[in-house]
Amino acid sequence: MSLQEFGLLLISVLISIAGQFFLKMGAIKLGKVDTSNVVSHILSIITTSELLLGLACYGVGAIAYILLLTRVNLSVAAPAVSIGYIFSVLLGYFVLKESISLTRVCGLGLIVTGVILVVWRK
Repeated sequence: MSLQEFGLLLISVLISIAGQFFLKMGAIKLGKVDTSNVVSHILSIITTSELLLGLACYGVGAIAYILLLTRVNLSVAAPAVSIGYIFSVLLGYFVLKESISLTRVCGLGLIVTGVILVVWRK
């Protein structure tokens, strides 16, 4: 994977992570869904700005990913996108104050190792 291709991958992942963040912020604003409020929550989705922004980010991230797929094999691009898990966990930890267990840190290390092995060319 060239530096330009890696940059496109990173843009796709970071925009998608931003989408996840905004979807989470919108979900927090909506509150918990149960059988008594499911219809009103579904209708509230279209008026919650964080949710709309999150969906827009996902759309832009998907476009960047499609552009990446024009240059890189799927067998490289798809596993490489898993670096998004690392950013998601870090965002949860630093912004949302979620805890990170040692098991999760080990899992993230395995993901990083796997991505390096997948994208590395000799």
